[in-house]
This record gives sequence, C-alpha cells and structure tokens, in this order.
Amino acid sequence: MALIKCPECGKDISEYAVQCGYCFYPLKEKSVDTATPSPKTSRIRNGKPSRNGNGTGSITHVKGNLRKPFRVTVTVGWKYDNEKGRVKQIRKNIGYFETRADAQIALANYIQNPYSIDASKITFAEIFEKWSTEHFPNISQSNIHGYNAAYKLCTDIQHMVFADIRLSHLQGIVDDCGKNYPTLRKLKVLFNVMYGYAMKNDVCSKDYSEFVDINKYKDRNPNKNEHTTFSKEELKKLWNVVNHDEYMQIPLVLIYTGLRVGELWNLKTKDVHLADRYFEVTKSKTDAGVRTVPIAEKIAPFFEHWLSKHTEYVFTNRQGGQFKDRNFRDSYWQPTMDLLNFEHKPHDTRHTCISLLAENEVDDKIIRKIVGHAGKTVTETVYTHLEINLLIEAINKI
Repeated sequence: MALIKCPECGKDISEYAVQCGYCFYPLKEKSVDTATPSPKTSRIRNGKPSRNGNGTGSITHVKGNLRKPFRVTVTVGWKYDNEKGRVKQIRKNIGYFETRADAQIALANYIQNPYSIDASKITFAEIFEKWSTEHFPNISQSNIHGYNAAYKLCTDIQHMVFADIRLSHLQGIVDDCGKNYPTLRKLKVLFNVMYGYAMKNDVCSKDYSEFVDINKYKDRNPNKNEHTTFSKEELKKLWNVVNHDEYMQIPLVLIYTGLRVGELWNLKTKDVHLADRYFEVTKSKTDAGVRTVPIAEKIAPFFEHWLSKHTEYVFTNRQGGQFKDRNFRDSYWQPTMDLLNFEHKPHDTRHTCISLLAENEVDDKIIRKIVGHAGKTVTETVYTHLEINLLIEAINKI
C-alpha cells in the first residue's frame, strides 16, 4: 500500500482512503454500503467545507508544510481604510490547529466564552476588547469609532491590570491628552462603561470613573471662535463613506444646505416639498433665518431616505426622536469626525457652504438668501421674493 498526501492538510494517508483521517477531506466517492459519515463531515459540501455564518469567525488552511495549518480568526472591530476609502474589519487570530475539526471546536469554544475573566490578571485592554465584542454589534459604526478614538487616548493604562488602576491614572489621561471638552466627554463615557462592565464581572469593587473631572476643561478649545471649511479631499472622503451609515449623510446635508445645526434638528417633515426641491425653515435663531432653502440634486436621495421614515422631524436620532445638542455632538457628530480623522465642528459645514457658493460665483444676495443672513442694503432687503428655481440653480453649482 502506498501513501499519498492529503490535498487539504498535507498529511500522509493511504492511497485507498475515501477521506482524510486527519481533516476528513473527501478523496473519493463513497460506495453505497459505506457506513454513515461522521458528524464531523457535515460541513463538507461539494468537496469543500462550507463557510461559517457572518459574525461567527472563519477557519482557513494556511499553505506550506505546517504542523498546525488550520488558522482560526474572528472579527474584533472595524476601522477606516484611508487608501481604499472604506471601513474594513479588524481581525484577531485565535490559534492554529492540526485538523479542521480541532479548529472548529476551538472556534465554537471562543464564541461561547471569548475570555475567562481573571480579576488578578485581566488588563484594561482586555476589558475593552471583551466589552466591545459584546457591545459593538449593537451600535452604529460612527459610535464604534468614537469609542475606539477614546480608547487610543488610554495608552498609559491599556496594559495595566484593571484592578490596579486608580483615579490618578484616569485623571492623568484627561489632564495630559490636550483634547477639547466634547472629546473628553466621550473619554469619560468610555471610562464609565469600562467600570460598569468590570464591576458586573467582579473585576473591581469601586468605580473610579465617577470621580474623573472634565468640567475644568469646558473652555479648552483654543480655536472655538475660528471656523475652517471642509477641503475638497475631505468632501470626497465624506462621499466615499456615505453609504456605510445613514448618519454619515448628516455632514453633507449641512454642507449642501447651509443650515445651522439647530435648524436641522427642528426641520419637520410637513415643511419639506421634495418634489419641488425645497423646504421651509420655520424656526431659527434670527429673523433672517426663517427662509426657503433649496435642496441640491446631490442630496435629494438623502431627503428621500429620511422622509420615508414618516417621523415628525426629518432627521432624527436612532430612537426616532428629535436630536438634542449634546447627544448630537457626542454620539453622532464627533464619532463621524473621529472615524474620518477630521477636526471640524458642526458650524464648519455652514462656512463650507458659503465658501463653495462664493467659489462658484453665486451672487452674494442669493448666498445670503440660502443661508439666512440678514441683508445689509435696501436692495437686499427688497430681494426677498427670489424665485425658488434661482436658489436651486445656485445650490446645484456646488
């Protein structure tokens, strides 16, 4: 009897074998009287192992003469790929195994219990990984990146045993990171959820996160009165990710309408006339802000999407309710900026709209009409009944 190599795992097997005794790879058609196949072969279909379901990890056969050629990997997060302009998976190796059956068992064990928590050894990084594995599937991609951005600020404690972390460590991160108040709020939220998870699993008995002070940094924003416009490259990046999450549309809606953030929250479905490509701002912080705003062709599909929800307000939070300032900035705006590595405030969108209109030689009076600036001359004051088609024509230039 001669020995041959299994084409799947490379082990020496009999030339008469109908399947590999190590990985159960099928080699020949079994005769009718062959015994019922082992349950371990149930994943073999059409001569190849079938794929695992989404979110259940994967098993791959690594080429080469390896003693343990079957690699088990799982997805533990997501990140934005600047080169490809899309969000991609962050994968983690669980281990290498001699047979596919062993790999399948290891993967099943990992899915059932990703970590066994040992309070005396588990680190801040491990708590974050375990918490995020459970929590991230239930939140938006923008929120995921918000938490990941906050986690990156914690390099000094990531490898510390969680039970050894004290208030001085947490406060030190806040004091030394140099970030502004909205980012610090997200950082403190991360501390809160880490301690909540750790206490639930008896890793620690005291929540030091509740004593972290960020209020003294409310004014830490040296550029708070300065506004920067979105660059052409940044606009392109926004368009590249717009289909990853419906909330990625919000910055573009603000840029192509010139709306103030509060005007966006207060926009009601009944005030939108999509077929005629305009909507009415009925509530604004200035008299000039109450106006008719054109809907650019580029963002008309966004309005169609949000209007299909049939909510009272057009743009709503994930619960279908009206946005609130802090919630919008912390849970929607800042995570999007962190994902794309942008340093922009919501009001920068309005300045970008004005800048783009000016670059395309749109008349100043029309610009003021679109964004709701008060007219400075008698001529502009009289110029109030501008035909909507002129406004649409202007906004479609950008």
